[in-house]
Amino acid sequence: MSKPSSELLSCCLYFTANSLARTVSRMAEEEFGKLGMTPSHAFLLMVAIDEPGISQKDLAERLHLAQSTVSRFVDALVLRGLVEKKSAGKIAHVYPTEKGAALLSEMKDAWKSLYERYSAILGEEEGQVLTRMVDEAHRKLESAD
Repeated sequence: MSKPSSELLSCCLYFTANSLARTVSRMAEEEFGKLGMTPSHAFLLMVAIDEPGISQKDLAERLHLAQSTVSRFVDALVLRGLVEKKSAGKIAHVYPTEKGAALLSEMKDAWKSLYERYSAILGEEEGQVLTRMVDEAHRKLESAD
């Protein structure tokens, strides 16, 4: 007898990984939404604050996003006055503005709230183990391409 579809779906990495991503994304959007930002914009800004002058290409690699997506995110943050973009030839470098840098503490608080929120549900140790396992699986699958 074949397995019911609900059981098949819970055994599928594709389905379970996407379900987890949607759930965690909703939580992150709630936390970072308090700042009027998406999680992706906030993480991009945090990297730019940590590494002023980072290239958009390096941002894309760090955030595991397409360069075109990072370009759109940077443009949105430029419009909000949170970063500025300076070009050197064909390479665009991203710098935080004072206004953007001033949000660092609030972004870190949102990140901490997100961590505490899922840790309260999963358990802190289980959340850390899951994070490491997902990161390791991502790296292995990415390097196999």
